[in-house]
Amino acid sequence: MDLKDIMNSAAVRFSLHTSSKKRLLQEISEQAASVYGLESAEVLSALIEREKLGSTGVGRGVAIPHARFKGLDRVYGFFTRLEKPVDFDAMDRQPVDLIFTILAPQKEGAEHLKALALVSRTLRSETTCAKLRANVDTSTLYALLTHLDTIQAA
Repeated sequence: MDLKDIMNSAAVRFSLHTSSKKRLLQEISEQAASVYGLESAEVLSALIEREKLGSTGVGRGVAIPHARFKGLDRVYGFFTRLEKPVDFDAMDRQPVDLIFTILAPQKEGAEHLKALALVSRTLRSETTCAKLRANVDTSTLYALLTHLDTIQAA
């Protein structure tokens, strides 16, 4: 599995004015509706329910919100880079500015876990995160995320 298997270039966003975790989740839900035709209210509800179990802010300015729900036929991914970090109740108490959201079908536990592992490995790299933070152009951010092997070899 590659990131390009779960996302397209329209699923990458640079946000200038996100003010809170709740607002960020709302924006992600609206993005899901616009990019993949999903119902934004259902996406928001699923993400909020998952966050109630514990924050998906994994530390070092990174969050990986994720949820599983009925009606999806595959795993969907979204990436958001924030200009100004927001409090996300992360484990290290640091605000987040790199957010990769994963939405998965209710019955696809294995694919959901593969996607989570892939995103986690990708955003664990300090070099990758530095490159993402150094760019605001969504096509560049998409290229960085989906062509990491090529970029790292250069």
